[in-house]
Amino acid sequence: MTHATVLFFTSSFAIFEIDFLSGYVETIITGFIVTDKCTFFKKLTISLELDFITQNSIIYVLIAWVVIVIIAKALKVEKYGFEIKAYSLVYKNKGVNVVLNKVLSRTKRGIRVFADTSVIAGFVMMGFAFWFLLNNVSNFFVAQDEFSELTVLIPGITLTSASSIAFFLLSIPIVLVVHEGAHGIVAALEKIKIKTGGFAIFIAMFAGFVEPDEEEFEKAKKISKLRVIGAGATANVIFAFGLGLILLTNPFFAMVLPEPLLTIFYELPSGVLILSIIENSGAEQAGLLANDIITSINGIQIYSPADFPSLSPGETASVSVIRDGQELDFGVEIIPSPEDPERGLIGIMRDNTFAYKPLMNFIEWNDPNVSMFLLWLWMISFFIGIINMLPLPILDGGKFIHTIIDKKISDKSVNIVMWGIYAFTFVLFGLNIALSYMKSGWFTI
Repeated sequence: MTHATVLFFTSSFAIFEIDFLSGYVETIITGFIVTDKCTFFKKLTISLELDFITQNSIIYVLIAWVVIVIIAKALKVEKYGFEIKAYSLVYKNKGVNVVLNKVLSRTKRGIRVFADTSVIAGFVMMGFAFWFLLNNVSNFFVAQDEFSELTVLIPGITLTSASSIAFFLLSIPIVLVVHEGAHGIVAALEKIKIKTGGFAIFIAMFAGFVEPDEEEFEKAKKISKLRVIGAGATANVIFAFGLGLILLTNPFFAMVLPEPLLTIFYELPSGVLILSIIENSGAEQAGLLANDIITSINGIQIYSPADFPSLSPGETASVSVIRDGQELDFGVEIIPSPEDPERGLIGIMRDNTFAYKPLMNFIEWNDPNVSMFLLWLWMISFFIGIINMLPLPILDGGKFIHTIIDKKISDKSVNIVMWGIYAFTFVLFGLNIALSYMKSGWFTI
């Protein structure tokens, strides 16, 4: 199951922070990684019957933005704490500190444990992010089949399908609340006042922020600063693990897990069921029958419909099936698809449900849209946490490292060290994107 293995390690999103309005604003310019071996989203994304926007999605995104600005102006939302510009919509709430303190008063002991854990987790996530990017560059030169393409996800530009945009837009607010809420609650724990909190929209990009009192933050102990900085990413990863436990009860989730985890949490399917045979097809001539279970095609193990390889018209495919408990092999002449003559078909109607059976099956999953939404939410939250700990000036990781070495050496030396780290990280990240373009060119989801 190399498809699932690669997807698990390569479905990545990144969150970039910039200083804005004297606070921490996190502008999401999401990076999503996918390989040419993994057509998971093309095969499994559930259509919301809005795919008419796919071809001109950037136009519809811009139209939607203009409509939002016009409505906001007409409603005079400035009096409710909004700031409107041609390219941005910002909301700031000065009462967020009251909410954070109420939450803290009820969960102080647990928040203390979480805050301490976030310091250790910060180092772990930073190490994992570096390992992934370095290993990915290495794979490009020594094992290109394992290289994972990375692109910047922007709705309407690289994110073009209606369903992908919808799931993305539904996931982002939740992930932002988790991330910024964690920053804010830990800041309250450390007696650092939060002046405002809110969100911002920059046309097709989204942000959340909490704005601490700068003087109080600078006066805080180093360990307190590290707790606050590491809290956001740690919360995202913990939230993702919680979602993962829920998704382990879903056959859909099996499609993105690597093989070691598949065997632990799922009963593997024996193959794909043939529902019926198309008349005068290669399958009929070869002797395939309804209720046969396809277990391999051209030596490729078949667990689910996603494992079916691409076939060319005219070739003879080796198809193995299970019939009445016996394994049989057939040579099937591949016929051209009526819709696309260059695409080959075996000549069967197959069962397209996912046959993985969760060993923990305490939730009934009936709506594929809910499954897909939770899968997006899981991926965005997990990888925002991981990538956000890279040491760049616009990320939590940059602030994390700066806080560690600050005041241990001279300010000049701190700047030299930090810019060296920033440069290395930026080149490494940029190299992953550049190599992705070299391998596959511009691609969209």
